Amino acid sequence: MQRHYIPVLILFALSLVNAVALVGLSHLVSTFRPTHVKKAAYESGIPALGDTRERFAVNYYVVAMLFLLFDVEVVFLFTWGAVFNRVGLFGYVAILLFLFVLVVGLLYEWKKGALEWD
Repeated sequence: MQRHYIPVLILFALSLVNAVALVGLSHLVSTFRPTHVKKAAYESGIPALGDTRERFAVNYYVVAMLFLLFDVEVVFLFTWGAVFNRVGLFGYVAILLFLFVLVVGLLYEWKKGALEWD
């Protein structure tokens, strides 16, 4: 039984040797010479201002969660569309209820101003 795993172990060993060899070779051959300018933090050519541990606004996270929510909605709609003919009336009502809940949530977030950037 163990002899079946020998090709996998050989492949793993060759991959590991290849990775280590390529990283080591790139360090030996590279012409990178670090300078003060190359080591400086770069963000659009503008020096960083303020503390790096500054808190983000809650709206940032709310918009991110809304994006994920509607991204999941699209995934459900594509899969539902692929099996539309087989789900029948129950599947149709279920997706309408799902969309209704999402639209109500979106309207609530819109009314609360979660989508407004100040």
